[in-house]
Amino acid sequence: MENKSNKEESRGYPKEVIKLLNNPKFFGRMNDPTSSSYLKGPCGDSMEFYLVIEDKRISDIKYYTNGCGATRACAAMAAHLAYGKTIKEALSISAGEVIKRLKGLPEDHLHCSILSVSTLYRAIADYLLKV
Repeated sequence: MENKSNKEESRGYPKEVIKLLNNPKFFGRMNDPTSSSYLKGPCGDSMEFYLVIEDKRISDIKYYTNGCGATRACAAMAAHLAYGKTIKEALSISAGEVIKRLKGLPEDHLHCSILSVSTLYRAIADYLLKV
């Protein structure tokens, strides 16, 4: 269910991005992830990523953020792009790819894509340091 603030903050994004933003599949926290990460961006938004990795592949992924619509959109897109990928494939996801896929990320929110990918990379690093 879409709340009013999601609706207002998602204005200008393509339909597939709005659908991704409103889909709870990747949003939330995990109790027993294989790895996790937390970062706070320069704008003050914080982001968390949780990964379940099986056979070097991301079999489940969640993100959590208290940030603005752009931050949520970037995190949702990064999670969507990483889901089902191998570690090596996920490490090739770039902030530029997130921006390109969102097709409408405001110029003053480009840093949100960097926050999302950096948080994803940190969760992958957490996994790699454990194996």
